Amino acid sequence: MPLHGQNDIVESLGRSRHIALDFNAPMSSARANELAASVRPLADAVIVDLACGWAELLLRVLADEPTAHAVGIDRDPEAIARARTNADARGLHDRIRLECADATEWSDQTDVAIVIGASHAWGGARATLDAIHPLLRPGGRFLFGEGIWEQPPTPQALAALGAQPDDFTTLAGLVDLCLQCGYRPLALSTATLNEWDEFESRYCAGRERWLMQNSDADSADEVRAEIDSHRDGWLHGYRGILGFAYLTLVPSTR
Repeated sequence: MPLHGQNDIVESLGRSRHIALDFNAPMSSARANELAASVRPLADAVIVDLACGWAELLLRVLADEPTAHAVGIDRDPEAIARARTNADARGLHDRIRLECADATEWSDQTDVAIVIGASHAWGGARATLDAIHPLLRPGGRFLFGEGIWEQPPTPQALAALGAQPDDFTTLAGLVDLCLQCGYRPLALSTATLNEWDEFESRYCAGRERWLMQNSDADSADEVRAEIDSHRDGWLHGYRGILGFAYLTLVPSTR
């Protein structure tokens, strides 16, 4: 096995965190298709994914409607580079703009806004809902993915997540919050346990594959300890307790 230079090891270590994942959320391809359908019609629409990661969902939504255009914004340059590579490979580069920037600073109106698992960037679910509302054009849709408690959080779950009990609410509580913030739900669903298990397993798999190829790296012990800690937190802490909700919302007309 050829020896890696230190810069190569650092770069591959960063990529390995998500390299085995299609989406940076507990989401199957079938659910992605359902979510894409929930924000239609998309003819001539502008779609903005704020904190898009590598924009896999955005690219799939865009591919479904040849007249739509999209913008994806994320602060992670590696994720944006991956998104651009995928957009080029799928022939979508001329209909999408991908920016490495702070998603919370976006202020242009749009037909569809997407925020999946990134409400912390705005300061929580309520702040996110309030921030997105004025960005939606008349008839606009907001696809919001947010953590929820499927079960009351245990001390082990809270410790593994570094969370407080009020960091998330139940599905019912989240829907109530959306109504309070001036939205009506068009569609809602929750990630299945199988989707969660696949997400967590594939996240770990990226690091395990890195360890297979870099077992003699100076950082190998640190990476091994990190992934073992993550797996333990998932399996012994929040599995079956932390859930994830997907809501397609429209601004209330009253």
